[in-house]
Amino acid sequence: MVSETLEGMPSFMGMSMKHLSLITLTFQNSALILIMHYSRIMPKTSANRYFTSTAVFLNEVLKLSVSIWVAYLERRKADGPKAPVARSIKHLCGDVFRPDNWKLAIPACLYTLQNTLQYVAVSNLDAATFQVTYQLKILTTALFSVLMLHRNLTAKKWASLIMLTVGIAIVQLPAATKLVPDNASESSSMSSASKLHRRSATYEGIGEDTMEPEMNRAIGLIAVVVACTISGLAGVYFEKVLKGSNTTLWVRNVQLSFYSLFPAFFIGVVAKDGKEILERGFFDGYNNVVWSAIGCQALGGIVVALCVNYADNIAKNFATSISILLSFIASIYFFDFEVTVGFMIGAGIVLFATWLYAAPEGLIPKWKQEYIPLEQTDSKADHDGRVHEGEETAGKSSIDELKRSD
Repeated sequence: MVSETLEGMPSFMGMSMKHLSLITLTFQNSALILIMHYSRIMPKTSANRYFTSTAVFLNEVLKLSVSIWVAYLERRKADGPKAPVARSIKHLCGDVFRPDNWKLAIPACLYTLQNTLQYVAVSNLDAATFQVTYQLKILTTALFSVLMLHRNLTAKKWASLIMLTVGIAIVQLPAATKLVPDNASESSSMSSASKLHRRSATYEGIGEDTMEPEMNRAIGLIAVVVACTISGLAGVYFEKVLKGSNTTLWVRNVQLSFYSLFPAFFIGVVAKDGKEILERGFFDGYNNVVWSAIGCQALGGIVVALCVNYADNIAKNFATSISILLSFIASIYFFDFEVTVGFMIGAGIVLFATWLYAAPEGLIPKWKQEYIPLEQTDSKADHDGRVHEGEETAGKSSIDELKRSD
């Protein structure tokens, strides 16, 4: 159960929710990219690959189910154990379909498009390359935070963002020097029967599964850049909606997942792949790996929402950069990733930029900073979640605020 630390910070089993959510997101993000990539390149279990549009739709269905259940439990606790179930359901419906629920339709559509582009990117880029390049969303989140939330970034932070961009650009340069010796590559190819191969995700029209068509790196890069831009815009918008309302986090998740169903189904499943789905079936090409990717992606959406509530949105994006190391190591072992000098230099710059951005300014010790629940801040709060002098701060704990509804 969620409790509070002595400083008023929400905690779970003795660990603050802020650190727990960030750690969970880091490992989940690494596993998601690896599983998604493998699901698009693994040997086929049927005549065709699975439809990514159906995977995106099922991801939203799963998130909606979990969010509804948790929101219902919160509503029951607020109403009291003796309250009729029908009353709690009625109150929950009133919370979800309140007059301002339409605000979540915008980030819902953006997140759905972002999830679709993720599949395009991991189908055309190595897992490690995608993971490094995807950190561009840190830059887009910071820019949208300045534009939409009127946050002020220090010169050090702007410098770290520039370094981040430079590092990602170096990673995307054509590979010229491999750190893996030629004899090591030959030895690795001899054991290819027991290891995974990098293949294109587009298997339609390819007769033999043993063929290894090249991935389209340009398409993968474009998909990542667009996805990062959408991620920054949607994340900051969602944060602004949360900060401007006392609606609980899980009710907002229900609203977000509910509105995500419409673009995922009508644009993805019906308009994009509807004809082929009617011919091949909704679950054609599905196996345990595909289901694992869907479940992991759904978990990520829930964990991200927790990070937005208990931690800063930009801090959440930087926490995911730690997964670069995990994805890098796993890519070498599982996907025979060819390590280049450019990748090592670029990834190193990205990691250093991440550390530089997250480094404390030294003006206020971290342990002295007052914890302020997300719902009690507004768009004028700075990037560390502190309200500027003269603005109102509430004294209730975050747990009370999360349980409170209109």
